[in-house]
Amino acid sequence: MKVVDFLKRKREILAQHPFELKDWLSPAIRDYWREFQQKAHLHPLLGRVLDLQSDSQSTQQQQGAAQAVNGQPVPLTPAVELSGEAATLFATLQERIGEETHVGEWLLVSQQMINEFAAVTGDNQWIHTDPERAAAESPFKTTIAHGFLTLALLPQLTGSINEAAPEFPTARMVVNFGLDQVRFPYPIKVDSNIRARTKLARVTPIKGGLELLKEIKVEIEGIRRPGCVIESVTRIYF
Repeated sequence: MKVVDFLKRKREILAQHPFELKDWLSPAIRDYWREFQQKAHLHPLLGRVLDLQSDSQSTQQQQGAAQAVNGQPVPLTPAVELSGEAATLFATLQERIGEETHVGEWLLVSQQMINEFAAVTGDNQWIHTDPERAAAESPFKTTIAHGFLTLALLPQLTGSINEAAPEFPTARMVVNFGLDQVRFPYPIKVDSNIRARTKLARVTPIKGGLELLKEIKVEIEGIRRPGCVIESVTRIYF
């Protein structure tokens, strides 16, 4: 197939399935597409994709606004009404969004800790459990902690398991709801001291309580880059 025929065929496919092309565009291009098109005279097919997307979103908004009871619009996602301790805590936490809410104590990551974690999980890869081989063959020249060990230490590092001084003493139950994102920018070498710094990113009312999004950074003493960066979701029930 000639190159011209190939490009023509690809153009026909994109014309039939324009929304597939949308996923190729960066957010900046999607947001400022019209400005780019005026200045750079880019391909009109891309403009069609964004126009179709805009029309689709507009239609959805109109359909959502059309849903009404007795002439009053009905929100697509009903708001959660808070009361009592939940309402009080929500108001307090709203004022702390963006703040650093906790800085933990330093914790030593020993070879014994790494070995015990390997024994429990079955992850006995030599980069974690064989100091002699790691010294000879690993680019880190020593053993390193499992990434999942770092995550397992989060309750201790963030102080969320201190029964003597609970973070939310009025709550009936606090639940780890999951992680939105996890990255390990730098390895945590054996005998390193680590600690967690926690920042409150978002507070959302839910049925029976609140949902918190926390940004947690695990620091390594003496190292500029963090060992782990996490977005953690916690749910508090009253």
